[in-house]
Amino acid sequence: MNYYAGEDLFLIEYAMSPGERQFDNAAISCISGERRVSSSLHERELSRYSRQILLFGEVGQQRLKDATVFIAGAGGLGCPVALYLAAAGIGEIRIADRDEVELTNLNRQILHREQDISRKKTDSALEKLLDLNSEISIRAFGVEICEQNALELVGDADLIIDALDTFEARYLLNRIAVQGGIPLIHGAIRGFEGQATTIIPGKTPCFRCIFPHPPPPEICPVIGVTAGIIGSIQANEAVKYLLGMDGLLAGRLLIWNGACTEMETIPVERDPACPDCGSRR
Repeated sequence: MNYYAGEDLFLIEYAMSPGERQFDNAAISCISGERRVSSSLHERELSRYSRQILLFGEVGQQRLKDATVFIAGAGGLGCPVALYLAAAGIGEIRIADRDEVELTNLNRQILHREQDISRKKTDSALEKLLDLNSEISIRAFGVEICEQNALELVGDADLIIDALDTFEARYLLNRIAVQGGIPLIHGAIRGFEGQATTIIPGKTPCFRCIFPHPPPPEICPVIGVTAGIIGSIQANEAVKYLLGMDGLLAGRLLIWNGACTEMETIPVERDPACPDCGSRR
């Protein structure tokens, strides 16, 4: 199969770092539906998120509310990622994209509508995300991600989502993630195929370890459901990381083949000579 790079809890565990926490199913069963921890969640939020609070409690929901996620790209992957993170109650979502909505985007970029054609993608995304959840903060930046602004755009984010389609910007975000110790969740799609991995600086291979050389540029064929599947996997990884769950795609590359409905994961390894994260850099 070809690989393409186109477009973390409860109670006493709460003070631990995301990578050290894990779910205890017995604890979940005991505290589900009980109000045994203090939080800043108001009644409307308790109602909105009630079905997921059954899974990870009010403390887990508070963790999502306290989180900031930077999404690089408001296209095929960025749209489903942003929708599901907004629906889950991530406290602040930052999303950056320089492009305007085009007719050719509408087969896969599900935040945008026909009436949004020629609008900034970030303006369209901001509107739709606030329509879905007005109780979170959305910061939209209609700019190209580059050396001059990337560090400022990421800022104090807890997590970076790679929903890009250019390698130059991906390598840039990878360097920022490695240098700042910020986890990065990568996704890419082409046709019926897609891939995803979760990069934890200092623990897993970085993006450049896995993809040391960019592929030749091309206009990739793509069907919208592939973007939805991979974007949903990225959003799922983001929620799991923020809650402190095990089972991340850390050190593993997930490969999806929608044409034959097959999914597999393969191990990936750090490169000691990697110019971004290697010990010999």
